[in-house]
Amino acid sequence: MVEEKIKKILIENEVLDEKEFKKYRDTAREKNKDTLSYLIDKKILSPSPFYKLVAQYFKLPFIDLQELNIEGKILSSIPEKTASVHKIIAFEADDKTIKLATVNPDQLEIFEFIKKKTGLKPEIYVTTPKNISNQLKNYHKKLKNEFNFFQKEKDGTDNSDAEGLRRKGEEVSTINLVNKLLEHAIFQEASDIHIEPEENKTIVRYRVDGILHNVMTLPKSTHNGIVARIKILSNLKIDEHRMPQDGRFKIYNKKYKISFRVSIIPTFNGEKIVLRLLNEQAGILTLEELGFQKKALDKIKRSIKKPHGEILVTGPTGSGKTTTLYTILNILNTPEVNISTIEDPIEYHMERINQSQIQPKIGYTFALGLRAFLRQDPDIIMVGEIRDEETAQIATHAAMTGHLVLSTLHTNDTISTIFRLSNMGIPFYLISNTVNIIIAQGLVRKICPNCIQSYNLTKEVGEELEKQFDTKAIIKKMQEEGIISEDQKSLKDLLFYKGKGCKQCKHTGYKGRIGIYEILENTEGLSSLILKQAGEKELKEQAKADGLITMPEDAFIKARNGITTIDEIMRISKR
Repeated sequence: MVEEKIKKILIENEVLDEKEFKKYRDTAREKNKDTLSYLIDKKILSPSPFYKLVAQYFKLPFIDLQELNIEGKILSSIPEKTASVHKIIAFEADDKTIKLATVNPDQLEIFEFIKKKTGLKPEIYVTTPKNISNQLKNYHKKLKNEFNFFQKEKDGTDNSDAEGLRRKGEEVSTINLVNKLLEHAIFQEASDIHIEPEENKTIVRYRVDGILHNVMTLPKSTHNGIVARIKILSNLKIDEHRMPQDGRFKIYNKKYKISFRVSIIPTFNGEKIVLRLLNEQAGILTLEELGFQKKALDKIKRSIKKPHGEILVTGPTGSGKTTTLYTILNILNTPEVNISTIEDPIEYHMERINQSQIQPKIGYTFALGLRAFLRQDPDIIMVGEIRDEETAQIATHAAMTGHLVLSTLHTNDTISTIFRLSNMGIPFYLISNTVNIIIAQGLVRKICPNCIQSYNLTKEVGEELEKQFDTKAIIKKMQEEGIISEDQKSLKDLLFYKGKGCKQCKHTGYKGRIGIYEILENTEGLSSLILKQAGEKELKEQAKADGLITMPEDAFIKARNGITTIDEIMRISKR
């Protein structure tokens, strides 16, 4: 819709006044966004109430497409490209009319085009962009059927020389196959694609919400072509089969902007490929959206206001450490400070931040980059990972000399990070004086909000939890935090939640992921104990006295609040 109509709808319905609209419009233009997207992104408008006002303005009915099971024949009566570009979905039809849902009822030329194409009279309904995007995914269900063509393909030739492999990688069938593998992964919202050669076949798996799923089995004859095609896209050596290779490429179009990080390794049955998908259009989340509780947020906000020191994020690979660091950087990113980062690799580009990627092959390491940054008059430095003694020492001395340093380590909890730094040669007196806060984290799947239901734990599950966790400490922490009442003394007394399974979550009961955290703020008491080289037990006792919520405790609080499930907590605890 044109901006003037949006303005008129909002002002007539007293959602915003003229002055407020102008302020938001000007801010949106500064950020190169359209006004409506900006208002929705900033949660100034909620999509469903706004589009109901649009329906009212145009004197049209509003429809929620969420639960509709649209017939494939009706859906495809509008070409996918038209549906995607113009945000229109056909959801019902008879001999005379076709019902169309749209976010913009002003598209008279498109409605006329659909009328001529189908020979049916359009009946227009208004819906939300999310309803449209969810139904657009149904176009991609037919992708699996299209893979049948490749599964039946037979090719006995083995073009192992560079030129033969390049020809194989540039064949139309290979290009189509790889395009569909990538496209299908994007619409499944996968974070990784695994292409794995076996003796007589190739297995394709996608990681969705942290879980790997088998997607399809392809004939082994397609494997060399797939590898060659991905090497061509990533600008890698086509005839190198004995050494690992890393690369990246991007896919841009109107619907998405995805960066693919490529890793290829030689295995017994051929080269295995893993592609990591990074959505460059995904906005940086807030700390609240990442899943931090209020007390944890207060600790982080106190720490990032300090002009110098270290902010350390720890956890296993794939636990969201980099996302947390980017979120903190986004808060710190103002015109008054000079921020530099050295990363491996650069996952998201951020305005006003000087981002540099290490190149180990030419000797450009974290330590070398960090040294160079200190000559660039930085206020804030982010080091992708502290991997070695040299990087740890430079980062610590930078924090001592007036810089705010953000980095990650691979430890499982906050207290062990202190001893990891000591093992890397950092004296306890420096750890005591430089570390502002340590954030340990993991990721759990969130319950699908569309099919959430409550239940009580069985006796067997309760007993299993008591074996795995300190449930008395968890209950006590929940009571302290006001999550449960004093008379609730057992997990079996509590109501928990899970997803029943529905179309929205592909019958998994889960949709998306969220962090679980342990936040260790370097208080005066803790700093004193670190200085005295106290043991792990003493440090834990002091941290508890300072209000530490452990990761299991945070996970159970989120389960009690209907964010994740007990099953999910048990799953990740077994890793």
